[in-house]
Amino acid sequence: MLFSEILKNYDWDKVRESIYAKTDRDVETALAKARTPGREIDLEDFKALVSPAASPYLEVMAGLSRQATQRKFGKTIQFYIPLYLSNACTNHCIYCGFNHENKFARVTLDDSQIMEECKVLKQMGYQHLLLLTGESPKDAGIDYLEHAMQLLSPHFAQISLEVQPMDTPDYERLRKSGLHAVYVYQETYNRQRYGFYHPAGKKRDFEWRVNTQDRLGMANVNKIGLGALLGLEDWRAESFFMALHLRYLEKNYWRSKYCVAFPRMRPHEGEGFQPQNVLSDKEFVQMIWAFRLLDDEVEMSLTTRESQEFRNRMISLGITSISAGSQTDPGGYAHPDKETAQFQTNDTRSPSEMKRMIEAQGYEVVWKDWDKVYDAR
Repeated sequence: MLFSEILKNYDWDKVRESIYAKTDRDVETALAKARTPGREIDLEDFKALVSPAASPYLEVMAGLSRQATQRKFGKTIQFYIPLYLSNACTNHCIYCGFNHENKFARVTLDDSQIMEECKVLKQMGYQHLLLLTGESPKDAGIDYLEHAMQLLSPHFAQISLEVQPMDTPDYERLRKSGLHAVYVYQETYNRQRYGFYHPAGKKRDFEWRVNTQDRLGMANVNKIGLGALLGLEDWRAESFFMALHLRYLEKNYWRSKYCVAFPRMRPHEGEGFQPQNVLSDKEFVQMIWAFRLLDDEVEMSLTTRESQEFRNRMISLGITSISAGSQTDPGGYAHPDKETAQFQTNDTRSPSEMKRMIEAQGYEVVWKDWDKVYDAR
C-alpha cells in the first residue's frame, strides 16, 4: 500500500478541526510523554503540540527539543550547499520563480560551467552538495543528472538531489553514481487545493508526487527528505500530514534515514504570488519543536530563506543541518545573476561567518558526516 492510499483515510478539514479542538490537558499529556524515557509521542499528541493550545508551553517545548537533539546529534550542525544546475521547468507552479510562463533566460549548465561551480564550492570548504533543477526532463533528465553526478562525485563526500520525481529504477541507477539522498517536497498535502497551486505540468499529478518517497524507499536510497512549502495552507494541518507521512515512511522503509525541511514563504513587494497563510516566528518554532518531540532521530534543516537573527537562535534548538552562502540561480557561485534565481535568500552570510557564529554558541560545524562507501548497500 502506497502513502496515497493512507491519505484517503484522512479528511483535511476534519484533521484541522481536531487540531484546533485540542486542550491544555492534551498538551500537558504530550509533554509528559516527551519527558519520560521510552514513551513515544503519537500523532494525536503531535496534534496537541501544533495546536493553539500549545502556545503557552513554547518555552518548555524549546527546552525539551534542545535536550532531545543533543542526546542524538550532540552539539553539531551539518553544513550543506545547494547547487542549481538548471532553471528550465515545464511546471506552472503559481508561487515559483521557475514557472514555465515566466519570461527569463533559461540556463542549464554544461560540463565546464558545472566544474566552475565545483571549484568555487570546494574553496568554500563544502563536502555535502545538494543538486537542484527545475522540472524539465528534456533539459535535465536522468542522463544529464547521472553525468553531472559523475563529474562531481570525485570532489564531494555526499551528493544529494532535489529535482523532478523519478521512478524507482532511475533512483537505483543514480545510486550507482554516488547518490546519497533525495529531497522531494509535496508543497501542500491538501489534495483539494493542490491543483490550484499546480495548474499545469507533470507536478499537477498529486499521487505521482506524494508517492515519490515510496519509490525512494523501494530503491533503498540512504536518506529521504520531505516537507511542505509553508505559507500555502494552514501550517497546523500541513504539519500533521507531514508527520503522518514521516511515520509511515519510517515504518515501511526503515533502512533509510529521514530529514524534514521547513521552507517558509514570506510576503514580498510586487505583483507576484503572496502567501495567504504566513507563519509568525512563534508559530514556526512551535512547528519545529513539535517535530523534534515527535521524532528525536529525524534530521531537520533550515535554509537561507530565514533571517540571520532567526537562524542564530535556532542553532541550539532542534535544527541539525544548515546552508550558508547559498545562490539559487544556475551558475550563481561563479557568475551571480539574481534575475534567474528561484527565490531571493535572506541570510547572505558566508560559510566562514556562519561557522564563527555556530562555534561561538559552543557547537561544532560538520562538513562531512558520511562517506559514500556506506551508500553501497
